[in-house]
Amino acid sequence: MQFVSLRRRDFITLLAGSAAAWLHEAGAQQPSQLPIVGYLGPNVESVDRPRLAAFRQRLNDLGWIEGRSVIIEYRPADGLIERASEIASEFVGLKVNVILTSGDAQGLAVKRATSGIPIVIAIVGDPVGDGLVTSLARPGGNVTGLSMLQPETAGKRLEMLREILPNLRQVGILGNVTNAGAAAELKVVQEAAHKLNLDTITLEIRRGEDIPAAIASLGGGAEALYVCVDPVVNSNRVRINALALKALLPVMHSFRDNVEAGGLISYGPDILVMYRRAADLVDKILRGTKPGDIPVEQPTKFELVINLKTAKALGLTIPPTLLARTDEVIE
Repeated sequence: MQFVSLRRRDFITLLAGSAAAWLHEAGAQQPSQLPIVGYLGPNVESVDRPRLAAFRQRLNDLGWIEGRSVIIEYRPADGLIERASEIASEFVGLKVNVILTSGDAQGLAVKRATSGIPIVIAIVGDPVGDGLVTSLARPGGNVTGLSMLQPETAGKRLEMLREILPNLRQVGILGNVTNAGAAAELKVVQEAAHKLNLDTITLEIRRGEDIPAAIASLGGGAEALYVCVDPVVNSNRVRINALALKALLPVMHSFRDNVEAGGLISYGPDILVMYRRAADLVDKILRGTKPGDIPVEQPTKFELVINLKTAKALGLTIPPTLLARTDEVIE
């Protein structure tokens, strides 16, 4: 009897183990069945890396574990619009469930490639003006995201430059005119400068190779440089900051990472927060919400970052009143 009892116990244990394994396999999705997020990075990989990490971490927090419950296909466009179009077509061929990108031009490239796959744009300038969405509150089609083009922030950036340079009279504005978002920001900055009685010199670029000649063309005619948000700019931020420093030009950026790369000052939303919030929008879509029913959001918190090492190299003293308002000082 003892022998029979042992055999029965072994059999029950084996049966229970087999049932558990079967239930696990039945409950877990196979890789081919997992939803796919196509991540079209607009910049070079080194710039996209921390943004992708923030997005991944937030998706993980929301229960989407990469390789187990979701697949993320990342492709860098290296700041090239034509490359973004190629990636968009590739994602359509892969039949991804959602496409995440950043930038107006990149969003438009994806929208041209598909009207059916949901699109989330982590940072977009003028989605209504670009025709990406019908309105911020009711996007309508297959696009939603986070917009950061706010005219009042352009004016605040210029005012901060004037605090640092009380005799500021003329500002160079660097913008990629092939990017609808950067072109819209360029116009907003020009209008803000006019209200502050500042003259402007517009530096139009289309690719990274245009940057040295554009900055050199100022020829001492401007006391500061305002840089419009754009993947070409992000991918060449070290070059821009180095050329500006050589020309003794303080540079105003919108994002902290560009100041970490040698720029003088930035004022704008926390870009990693925006990518984490983009993950929330992707989560909603993966759970069944239509992108056209998800309002385009706008940041409410802005951070001021100053690079004191760059200020010293430029021979500038940052006013104590401005330092007191600074969220972070890089030394």
